[in-house]
Amino acid sequence: MKQQVIKELSTPELIERLEDEENQLQKMKLHHKVSELENPRKISAFRKTIARLKSEMRRRELEQEKNI
Repeated sequence: MKQQVIKELSTPELIERLEDEENQLQKMKLHHKVSELENPRKISAFRKTIARLKSEMRRRELEQEKNI
């Protein structure tokens, strides 16, 4: 997921998307331990997407604190 797309999401959508991505990552890790994934690089792609989502959440928190 691109950073531009993440910035366009509303905060509730961002939280929901973060939860979905974390759940998918957990399932993918479990599946990879049981049997090899077709493309193990998907795991790192999910981790990067989660990091982008968390960074945007933190940026919004800091921006909100600054405005108070």
